[in-house]
Amino acid sequence: MSEITSIIGEADLQQKQLQLRRIRVEVLDGPDGGLDRTFENDVVRIGATPGNHIQLQDVTVSRRHAEISRTRDGIVLRDLGSTNGTFVGAVRIKEVYLGENRTFRVGKTEMRFTLDDEVVEIVPANETRFEGLVGRSVAMREVFSVLDRVARTELTVLVVGETGTGKELVSRAIHQRSSRKNGPFIVFDCGAVAANLVESELFGHERGAFTGAVASRAGVFEQAHGGTLFLDELGELPLELQPALLRVLEQREVRRVGDRKVRSVDVRVVAATNRDLQEMVREGTFREDLFYRLNVVEVPLPPLRERSEDLRLLVEHLIRTAPFEHSVRGCTEEVYRLFEDYAWPGNVRQLRNTVLRCLPFCDGDLIDLHALPEGLAGVPTPDPTESSVPGLPLPDIDLSMREAKDQIVAAFERKYLEDLIERCEGNISRAARAAGVDRKTIARLMKRHGIR
Repeated sequence: MSEITSIIGEADLQQKQLQLRRIRVEVLDGPDGGLDRTFENDVVRIGATPGNHIQLQDVTVSRRHAEISRTRDGIVLRDLGSTNGTFVGAVRIKEVYLGENRTFRVGKTEMRFTLDDEVVEIVPANETRFEGLVGRSVAMREVFSVLDRVARTELTVLVVGETGTGKELVSRAIHQRSSRKNGPFIVFDCGAVAANLVESELFGHERGAFTGAVASRAGVFEQAHGGTLFLDELGELPLELQPALLRVLEQREVRRVGDRKVRSVDVRVVAATNRDLQEMVREGTFREDLFYRLNVVEVPLPPLRERSEDLRLLVEHLIRTAPFEHSVRGCTEEVYRLFEDYAWPGNVRQLRNTVLRCLPFCDGDLIDLHALPEGLAGVPTPDPTESSVPGLPLPDIDLSMREAKDQIVAAFERKYLEDLIERCEGNISRAARAAGVDRKTIARLMKRHGIR
């Protein structure tokens, strides 16, 4: 288990550091005497079966006997309903905080807990790529260094940054570099599901649990078993459901809606938000205990306007990985300079959409000013008298009326959606409410027009 005591990516004059605190567990007496293990997990389970982090041969130890877990206030030893009990000294305990070098007993096995600290200097990586992430700036190479370090652990990671900075890409990169890479990677958008369905989506439900539950269904925690669960838009999670999420994170067990059975889950959690969760904690709209449970490693992503030195590399990467065939290999110097001067309020997502939209309109092998969309800084916009609807093209009279109409409607939909999604900071549910349509309609139109 590890605890990060510094925030990654914070600009200061000192060398940035990660301070890691690991759990070390030794067997002092019993059939497994001499066993000595160190963990970076948030939870270390002790029992007689292979599913535990520490599997003991002691016949007096239950299948799932006890666990050591990290909380904001310290290390907790918790008995899991064992037959022969968990003891600290002569006292049988249900739950107790463990001090440094404290001994305890499970069944007839005597054990000792210690913390194994390590301070790691954050040195910018030499590479300019990390899985699907690209950047040569110091800020991004520091992020790559941290991700490479934490991906190999079981630490819970909180990725923070503005809309469009690449938070989901970071979570996928962590998954791909981890020992769980062959397991599932499940994405759950906390803001994209109706409040009354969030519990069912997270934890699952049984048939008949509520109106419309015509069949039993596993929630995202069960779906992610053996892999990674990415909780996006964490700040949108309803306050009343936060205790249930905290309980699952601490106990690694879920109970489906309408079911009494408890199911164990083995999941690594990566969460993301574009909101200030600490401010939400102060306002009472986000639970403090859940914040500290998820904020084990915080990885802030810099906005694109603060890493303009990455733009050329990013554009080349986006051109090379475009999901359709084209003959473009780069941009003119004039376009590169314009890109570097532009603020990019939608960050890398906006840059990607801009580049992909330019590719079909290039006459040669370079993106020039004429291929750029209207409204980009430094590019003159057409005379509004050219169309009765500003920003929309004049109808092409060489087309049939229906074809011309479809062309105008498509241009309107694309422009409307781009502006709407930007105004709603990428939150699809909020955009749907503002537009007066359901979320599926917005998602379908975004897919149709290649908007992400």
